[in-house]
Amino acid sequence: MRDLLKRITLEEGKCGGRPYVRGKRIRVCDILKLLGSGASFQEILEDYPFLEQEDINASLFYATQQTDHLVLKVA
Repeated sequence: MRDLLKRITLEEGKCGGRPYVRGKRIRVCDILKLLGSGASFQEILEDYPFLEQEDINASLFYATQQTDHLVLKVA
């Protein structure tokens, strides 16, 4: 799974400093928003032919890594 993260690019000055896929300037959050709005993998791949299924998987895995941390509740 860690190899998937090699598909995610972080570069200052590109895509507003947000993570994006393989230098293609489609942000991880764009892919997540598409999935969240009900788009299937196939629909995304048809609409963005430069993407590969592994790019979508990488975006999902990246998101899980970013949200997998302890959240402290302040009283």
